This record gives sequence, C-alpha cells and structure tokens, in this order.
Amino acid sequence: QVQLVESGGGLVQPGGSLRLSCAASGRISSINDMAWYRQPPGKERELVATITGAGSTNYADSVKGRFTISRDNAKNTVFLQMNSLKPEDTAVYYCSAVMRASYSLTYGNYWGQGTQVTVSS
Repeated sequence: QVQLVESGGGLVQPGGSLRLSCAASGRISSINDMAWYRQPPGKERELVATITGAGSTNYADSVKGRFTISRDNAKNTVFLQMNSLKPEDTAVYYCSAVMRASYSLTYGNYWGQGTQVTVSS
C-alpha cells in the first residue's frame, strides 16, 4: 500500500515560520509531481504550490515570496517552508503526489491526511 504522511503543523504567531513535511511510503515505483494544498475554515481546498520531479516549482499568488516548496527524491519527501505567516494562512494543509505503485501499471493521485496550521496571536 502507498501512502503520504504529513507532519510539522501547529500553532504559530503572525510573522512566524513553520516547515511542513510529507513522506511517501510503501511499494513506490515512481513519483512525478508533488504538491501542497490547503483548505481554510469554511472554504474550498486550494492549490498552494507544486514541484515537478525535475524541481520546477509554481506557487499561488497569495504565497509567492513567503513559501518555498522543495523535495528530497532520495527520501520520497516534499517540504513546504512557510515564512511570514499571516492569519489568513490558517488552514488544513494537504500534500498530494502523482505516484506509481510497484504493483500498478498506471499513475494515481494520492493524498495525505492533512495537518492543521493555525496562525494566531
């Protein structure tokens, strides 16, 4: 079985920083794009940042210059460094990855369980 597990969420004051991690585990053959999404309270899930297997990145306008997505391909892990956090960054953060399990011929989109980030004084 293939799964994604996030960690690193928590409570932080405005202006502070957090680093989220998401590790893929199981019988993985290959990982393509990885991404972070978030779902603020009472709102729909939105894309935060993406990173390709080659390391190309894209960001939502709301986080450009403050958040950085990166990945460690050797450890099947994606990170989200969040700086200058604002109350409006409060959300459940989810990682996703396009992966192929060793027992499958096709790629699938997998999701983590989510980690809460709260920005409040």
